[in-house]
Amino acid sequence: MPSTGELLLKIHNSQGDPIQNASIAVIGDNRAYTGRTDSMGEARFTLPTPPKESGYDPSSPLRPYSVFSVRVTAEGYVPVTVLGEQIFPESITVQDIEMPTPEEFPEMSEKRTVIPEHERYIGGMTANPSVTAATYEPEIRYPTVPETITVHLGTPNSGAENVTVPFIDYIKNVASSEIYPTWPDPSLRANIIAQVSLALNRIYTEWYRSQGYNFDITSSTAYDQAFVLDRGIFDNISDIVDELFTNYLARDGFVQPLFTEYCDGSSVTCAGMSQWGTVTLARRGYDPLRILQYYYGDDTFIAEAQVQESIPESFAGNLRPGDTNASVATLQRRLDRIAINYPQIPFILKANGLYGDRTEASVRAFQRVFGLNQTGIVDRETWYRILYVYNAVKKLAELNSEGERIENDSFPRNLSFGDRGTDVLRIQYYLLVISDALSDLSVPQPVITGIYDTATQNTVRGFQQYYGLPVTGNIDEQTWNAIVKYYYDLENTLSTDRKYPGYLIKNGSKGRNVIYIQNALNAIGGRIPGFTTIRVDGAFGNGTESAVRLFQTYYGLTPDGIVGEQTWNKLTQEYNAYAYDDTVG
Repeated sequence: MPSTGELLLKIHNSQGDPIQNASIAVIGDNRAYTGRTDSMGEARFTLPTPPKESGYDPSSPLRPYSVFSVRVTAEGYVPVTVLGEQIFPESITVQDIEMPTPEEFPEMSEKRTVIPEHERYIGGMTANPSVTAATYEPEIRYPTVPETITVHLGTPNSGAENVTVPFIDYIKNVASSEIYPTWPDPSLRANIIAQVSLALNRIYTEWYRSQGYNFDITSSTAYDQAFVLDRGIFDNISDIVDELFTNYLARDGFVQPLFTEYCDGSSVTCAGMSQWGTVTLARRGYDPLRILQYYYGDDTFIAEAQVQESIPESFAGNLRPGDTNASVATLQRRLDRIAINYPQIPFILKANGLYGDRTEASVRAFQRVFGLNQTGIVDRETWYRILYVYNAVKKLAELNSEGERIENDSFPRNLSFGDRGTDVLRIQYYLLVISDALSDLSVPQPVITGIYDTATQNTVRGFQQYYGLPVTGNIDEQTWNAIVKYYYDLENTLSTDRKYPGYLIKNGSKGRNVIYIQNALNAIGGRIPGFTTIRVDGAFGNGTESAVRLFQTYYGLTPDGIVGEQTWNKLTQEYNAYAYDDTVG
């Protein structure tokens, strides 16, 4: 039986009075647990944990507790977030939360508490110490096998009919349509696993559904794989499919079924598997996995999916500013990856599951770029357009897929010049915060591009020298962990005060104050005629200057494009008003 522990939340105001009906989201374990406080201001959650025995061995590298994030909101109070809540098996964690009011702290938009990793866990770690605070985990959907699949009997845009058949019967039909039952058993098995993997890739990526089609896959071999309605099925193939229909091919470190491109290898050749070639390899003594690895690489393995009654739909309802859940984290992760290919879309930088100003600005920019209604709300149309573009830029429906994995602050891989992606984005942002906090400029500021360029390399060298690490300009596990630790140390100590910093901020300025200005402008820019969403990168360039001028003109200030005390205060006033306006977005 799975191990669980309990989290007991006690919510009250500064006078100690319980706060009833407060909304709570507990995020972790790739899902969100929601609830509300009772008349005593309490809420209780039963949450999954590792086995109790995991805490008995001091040398074990496994964390003996689960980590969750808690977000509490209540009308008339400042939202509170607790990061790093620790839940042990067969134990109760009691978390006391005091919620301030805006009147008590007029400049506080959020109260945040970060709980570091348990001291015993850190003490037991050697090679890979835990240095990160908890965050909202992106919602990675693991592959599932549906009971039925809907097949379009032709090319995608043809007027052919759709048929819905049991998934297992679909695979039996495809295998009987594409391979001979007389082929060697390892060859049959390798082909069937590839056929299952291709079909599950179409389902996992919602490839056709995300484009507005009402089917999951086609019967056209130019796009998918052969399916002949009402054909006869070979008995030995049927038996193998009964055994293997939940097996698919994946790459190490990634969760989605590989798009296992294949062809007959005789009349048609392709980059993937040769069906005739599997016969040759089987006769040489290759087993099914070795056959598949011969064509798709040694880093592939055979995984198993769970069977569900129906195909799970990723869209779980409209998302809007203020929402807090794992679907928001998925949205943020996808938009940041898309932004690498579409520079008009500003980076969100952290998939923390909180639908804030950066997320709204990114959504509005995406909607503008792809011709959707610019509402800042992720409805079904926007969600599936984002999914389709994300699939395309990640090439999830192609053999040379980048892959999809859970992206968090754990060390992902070595990073060096020329690398790109959300791991680079994340570390560039952390380095920007660190650089801005160091007054001696020993760590030069990077430009947030998602590309490991010369500026990033120089910033890494500066940080390594400052921190006493080997100065290589590359990010290995030691450097990654040091950067993340230093960043979170800063996050825990830096003031959230939004008072004017005491100096002019203008074209050429960089740092956290510029990020604040850019976020504020994007948040309130929707009400300013002619305003265009600007990139949030911490660099005050021409686009930011133009946005400042528009803001100043709209609010009757001198339109010089420079943020002095008067402009700063007005910007902060409007930004705060936006943050507390429930009707915005």
